[in-house]
Amino acid sequence: MSAKDIPLSRLFERLTGDEDSRLCRDISDEACHEQPGNVFRHLIAALGNKLADELSNARLILPWLMGAIGAPVWMVGLLVPIREAGALLPQLLIAGYIRLRAVRKWVWVAGGVIQAIGALVLALLALFGHGTWGGALVLIALTGLSLGRGLSSVATKDVLGKTIAKQRRGTLMGWSASIAGALTLIVGAVLILLGDRPGSWALAILLAAAALGWGINALFAASIREAPGATDGGANAWKSVKDGIGLMRRDRGFLHFNLSRALLLSSALALPYLALLGQQNSGTDLASLGILIVTSGLAGMIAGPIWGRLADRSSRRVMRNSAIAAAICCAAGAACVWLPTPWRTSVWPYAIVYGLLMIAHAGIRLGRKTYVVDLADSDTRALYVAFSNTFTGVLMLVLGLALGSLAQWFGSAGLLLLLALLALAAAASAHALREVER
Repeated sequence: MSAKDIPLSRLFERLTGDEDSRLCRDISDEACHEQPGNVFRHLIAALGNKLADELSNARLILPWLMGAIGAPVWMVGLLVPIREAGALLPQLLIAGYIRLRAVRKWVWVAGGVIQAIGALVLALLALFGHGTWGGALVLIALTGLSLGRGLSSVATKDVLGKTIAKQRRGTLMGWSASIAGALTLIVGAVLILLGDRPGSWALAILLAAAALGWGINALFAASIREAPGATDGGANAWKSVKDGIGLMRRDRGFLHFNLSRALLLSSALALPYLALLGQQNSGTDLASLGILIVTSGLAGMIAGPIWGRLADRSSRRVMRNSAIAAAICCAAGAACVWLPTPWRTSVWPYAIVYGLLMIAHAGIRLGRKTYVVDLADSDTRALYVAFSNTFTGVLMLVLGLALGSLAQWFGSAGLLLLLALLALAAAASAHALREVER
């Protein structure tokens, strides 16, 4: 190890709590040598991505954008399904392509650049978009942004598995979530100060900052020192579908994980309905948006490192415990409609529950990401991740559309109670998963 690597090694050991940065599991000796520097390249790249995700959030920011440009209400209901499913559905095709590349970080870079372009288009629409055509262009830009996210998602996990040792990956993702949460907190505080001022310029600046975040993500992804890997096993999408189905038939643990992950969608689907419930009762000005962003940022800052460390010990338990917390938060959010009028018409009860649900959702995301990376080996990781994401993308569309239709009869509060039951089922399923960190 050269002299210039020693400070990075020491900082890495403090960050992860390890006494020897050269102890590695599940990566090559060459990757182990580069690990201290790569940890911080991953950290800054992930920080840019997470900050950009928060600043273009389909659960908060984009609904405000649609309202600001006067888009039809029915278009708002398409934001989360497009954001999530658009990123997940094409990933089997992406996984087959990635397997043909000896160095996979460039796929990650391409995804970051595409998302940066999509965010810039959304920023321009905040200033110049209007009505139905403006809303349609938002959905088109969001679709492109989501496809870029799909590229980055598979490549990021594959590069992470090649360059960062097992039992350090969750810690790394946790710290990036925490730092991004702190920056998001500052953004929300600024919006609170703006109060009820016109929001078009503020939204445009937020979305331009998201574009900058994805630019940083692409730049530091390009700087990661990744050794060339095997290129055999590349396949077209149809073969990948067959391989993925075959994996679930042969590997009961992988099948069980995907069933658990399907039930864990309850937290992602609950967040926009909780935010909508708050909007319906407290108003849609920038101050309310800022308060929700602050609670979201606080949640990320608090939850990230804690869930990350716990996920490195047992990602199964993290999924179970965070699902129980999500069920409690969904039930509490639904109960807000029965509060006395002064509380029910204030954004604060919804913001508090939203923040707690974000903590639970962060645990679910970190737990299932760490679980699938640790479940697979270097030869199967890309396919495991891609098939699981594609399977989840299909379910996201189906559940999103079903919940949208049910909203006419049950309302947001009724749907939150239904999602609380799904979260409890997710907790029971995750509890029965086998341990993969031991």
